[in-house]
Amino acid sequence: MGQHEERPHVVILGGGFGGLAAARALGGAPVRVTLVDRSNHHLFQPLLYQVATALLPAPDIAAPLRSLLSTHDNVRVLLAEAQHVDVDERVVVLDHQERLEYDFLIVATGLKHDYFGHPEWERHAPGLKTLYEALEIRKRVLLAFEAAERVTDPDQKRAFLTFVVVGGGATGVELAGQLSEISRTALRGDFRTIDPSSARVVLVEGADRIFRDYHPSLSARAQRDLESLGVEVRTSAFVTEIDGEGVTIDEGQRIEANTVLWAAGVRASSITGQLDAELDAMGRVKVTPYCTVPGRDEVAVLGDLIHYPRKKDGQPLPAVAQVALQSGDLVARNILRCLRGEGPKPFAYFDKGLMATIGRNRAIVESWGIKMSGRPAWLVWLLIHLAFLVGFRNRFAVLFQWLWAYITNKRASRVLFSHPKEQGPTVLEHRASALPTAAEKVTAPAGVPAARPSGAWAWSRSDD
Repeated sequence: MGQHEERPHVVILGGGFGGLAAARALGGAPVRVTLVDRSNHHLFQPLLYQVATALLPAPDIAAPLRSLLSTHDNVRVLLAEAQHVDVDERVVVLDHQERLEYDFLIVATGLKHDYFGHPEWERHAPGLKTLYEALEIRKRVLLAFEAAERVTDPDQKRAFLTFVVVGGGATGVELAGQLSEISRTALRGDFRTIDPSSARVVLVEGADRIFRDYHPSLSARAQRDLESLGVEVRTSAFVTEIDGEGVTIDEGQRIEANTVLWAAGVRASSITGQLDAELDAMGRVKVTPYCTVPGRDEVAVLGDLIHYPRKKDGQPLPAVAQVALQSGDLVARNILRCLRGEGPKPFAYFDKGLMATIGRNRAIVESWGIKMSGRPAWLVWLLIHLAFLVGFRNRFAVLFQWLWAYITNKRASRVLFSHPKEQGPTVLEHRASALPTAAEKVTAPAGVPAARPSGAWAWSRSDD
């Protein structure tokens, strides 16, 4: 036990791409590693929007951290959350006041939503960072169609069938594209008093184009693809108010919508403010060339939390998985170099390019000067994401779900559980007065068979 405790202690905060990469690189090394995460799983965030839109079940894009690290006897996983970091005492304080002393600290806690000074918007416009949020969005989307099936007032029905996505980056575009495909293909023929294809999907972006990190030609192609799916794309438009009835844009223009999703702003987790480091406007740490805090070589920061300028233009590296993976591996190897008495190596980010999907047979890829769009880009996107999924079981399950959806145009993850009133505020409660009573007759549109009056109904999210 004495020899065991004498080994240097590396504490890793966060089990995402960067934290997991660092833990794996330190596996079997002459160090003790403690990985702390408030979730018990590693999440493949690039596919999170597909859980939110009922294309994939939640377990298909997640894997237990303990299982992923079980072969490394020197790595311990704690289900906890860091409450405070004392960089002078080299101590991390967890919830329940548990203290972890460290020789090296790796911070990889990622980004959180930023509502630009309007925290009250979060209740009405959830973001997408966790499985819980993905399942909450899925619940709201599916319940919106269910509520529209029941209401009789045309204005209320229209509001339930209107979806607004705020933010024209990858998450916003992918959500908007999938919402359109759900309404136009996956739900076709499933309802009797509504036509799901009449749903309105609006994407609101403050910049003059979507996908600002891509070449303008690819941004334009992505917008055309969205519009071909029926998505309304509004650029140079700023949201000034979000409530339970919809959004207000610019100078009072109102969009009545029961479902609003947030993909417009992020900032670093609050733990960066405790590292005695200079931060940028997003709260990211301005790190050294070795991804460490200036003046504190024992404290490293990874992935989305680093402000690290690119050589080509001086702009910070993007918040993408490759930055987290490469910085995590580098920091772990630099710790081992330090223990061997060697100097650290600087971070040399190898940019593999950017890619995003808009919908079926629609994607854009920009890599090594090559620009692709359409079906070829979509196939590349599929293969790359399958390759980077953690675990053979997850790869096989996701491939099967994709094939099933492609062949049948159906979504396999539309089942919701229990009663919505058990889950707190839902889309139904925003417009409760619009629901018909048991004695009211539900009138079907012309040419559509009338549904029988509904009795009690039961849906909600399934927790991860």
